[in-house]
Amino acid sequence: MSIGEMLAATVPMARTLNLQFLETTPERAVVSLPDQPDYHNHVGGPHAGAMFTLGESASGAIVLAAFGDQLSRAVPLAVSAEISYKKLAMGPVTATATLGRPAPEVVAELDEGRRPEFPVTVEIRREDGAVTGEMSVIWTLRPNG
Repeated sequence: MSIGEMLAATVPMARTLNLQFLETTPERAVVSLPDQPDYHNHVGGPHAGAMFTLGESASGAIVLAAFGDQLSRAVPLAVSAEISYKKLAMGPVTATATLGRPAPEVVAELDEGRRPEFPVTVEIRREDGAVTGEMSVIWTLRPNG
């Protein structure tokens, strides 16, 4: 099962919004939100809440891609998130997430018995390439036990 399939199967909101996981690697995750009238706002574009969920889902996908091998000893959790809406989003939008710290550095902190925190940055773009949103999600790997 791919990371996208796993997220769609285990995260009901990702399923509800019909998110499409286009790429999930430790280097980047790309997730698309199709244009769906049921999730439009008052001006006909994707609702801010749907865009937030898209960005957070992309951040979760890269976290699983980068740290999936640590799941037996730590649980990934979002600690905080901040989003800025830059331009009007219309039609389908795509979120691209990247890690803000090298994965080996995060794992080294976990190896030391610490609870590492690390940022994931996300850009949300419409089909013409314009950036409609920027998001930062702080994640942690909470050690089990």
